Amino acid sequence: MARHPPLYDAHRSLGARMVDFAGWEMPLSYRGPAEEHQAVRRHCGLFDVSHMGEIEVSGPNAAAACQELTVNDVARLKIGDAQYTLLCNEAGGVLDDLVVYRLGAERYLLIVNAANTAADVAWINARIGGRAAVVDRSAELALLALQGPESEVALRTLTALDLPRLRPFTACESRVAGEPAVVSRTGYTGEDGFEIVVDAESAGAVWDALLEAASRREGLPAGLAARDTLRLEAGLPLCGSDMDATTTPLEAGLAWVVKLGKGEFVGRTALAAQAASGLTRRLVGLELREPGIPRHGYGVWRDGTEVGRVTSGTKSPTLGTFIGLAYVATMSAASGTPLTVDIRGRRVPAVVVDRPFYRRRR
Repeated sequence: MARHPPLYDAHRSLGARMVDFAGWEMPLSYRGPAEEHQAVRRHCGLFDVSHMGEIEVSGPNAAAACQELTVNDVARLKIGDAQYTLLCNEAGGVLDDLVVYRLGAERYLLIVNAANTAADVAWINARIGGRAAVVDRSAELALLALQGPESEVALRTLTALDLPRLRPFTACESRVAGEPAVVSRTGYTGEDGFEIVVDAESAGAVWDALLEAASRREGLPAGLAARDTLRLEAGLPLCGSDMDATTTPLEAGLAWVVKLGKGEFVGRTALAAQAASGLTRRLVGLELREPGIPRHGYGVWRDGTEVGRVTSGTKSPTLGTFIGLAYVATMSAASGTPLTVDIRGRRVPAVVVDRPFYRRRR
């Protein structure tokens, strides 16, 4: 049976369409995915992402443990910094992507994907063998995301934080709507925005206050459907769909995250070897020249030969075009390369394009 997030009743009262996602009953949409998507692009939207996992790693060896577990360089983090990174297996395959917050000298908070939380906790404990304290705080915390160009204006009414000075990928412990919170300038939509970690018990009060503030800026509650189209327009890969244990960060276009020079970490040997030998496939953006949704698993062809597979696709609500992500052979990965996507037996013309598909105005 699917678990209910702390805000389940609030979503039902707003008329949300609920679906089972990664073992949680979560809001897919409220007023419609396209309307919620456009609210985030034009104004702001409020997401409940409390299905995400929160893992705290602490103690004198916490920094060294996180450095060994993740591909990015944790040593660069000052207190209050956040960092996008990945957990990889020994073969360099992606186990999960996550954000690491350094909340104290010996205290790190890892925000991981819902479907992987239990596996991540077990894997972390197995790898570090008690050298640091590892606590799964997912059941006691809630995570809300206020995203969009007017998110700062909306949030400003509910916190004493100096939000203009909160840079992207930084976090601060403060209060929101009177409740203790960790506020970070992060998100998964391609827009400016904030993610807010609060105690599960206070999530309802914070949600209500944030929703009222967002509504004053023409914002809306937004569900998982809009979150997916927003992240896809922004060219952001989804773990489990666009990358998994059979793909590496280098193939997924995330080489900028992998710091091979920082010292040993899980998967480094394999990733260094792949970097030296070169890639045989790459995750690329596709834009279809005719109507059609490129869905996960659809074949990608060039000159009568299958050269790859689609991993994600949609009709872009912002651009009006049909877009997708696909792994294709390196020789077919250059921007401008003409390809076709096999959609139910119909070869639909497509072209490789640079990511992101959409870039917000600064």
